[in-house]
Amino acid sequence: MHETAAATHDEVRLGALANSLGFLLRLAQLTNFSDFYAAFDGTGIRPGEISVLMLIGENPGIRQGVLARRLMIKRAHMAKMIAAMEADGLVEKSVPEADRRGVELRLTPKGRARVAQAQPIFARLDAVSHRGLTPREEQELKRLLRKYLEIDSQSDGREAQP
Repeated sequence: MHETAAATHDEVRLGALANSLGFLLRLAQLTNFSDFYAAFDGTGIRPGEISVLMLIGENPGIRQGVLARRLMIKRAHMAKMIAAMEADGLVEKSVPEADRRGVELRLTPKGRARVAQAQPIFARLDAVSHRGLTPREEQELKRLLRKYLEIDSQSDGREAQP
């Protein structure tokens, strides 16, 4: 057993965790969230909220269940989030005549304004979130993550960077 004095995160031996994809993804997520909260400080915007609003804005009329599945959010939790956003005047729900079981979502003018407020902050954060990676490495990491998550980079109509 290795003993060490009060260790900083640089001095902690990770052992097998240093090669664990799940562990590394979790630390990357926590690091990214820390950066997100610093960039969005004072706006009241949370990561889950902006993801939901941005996807509704990109996909007006998206069904709530489809959105929940795409973001891997439990249906009950998504329902609670949408209800809160509807109460805040950010999202409006409608039930299509053709299929009364579905709930379609659209941004309200207030929701569109919230996304418009967040987009420049989001873009600035994304531009500096590479954490020491070269631009080529950053693009490769994103490509690999899209592959890992089975996200077709062409599905949003944008050309992926090599």
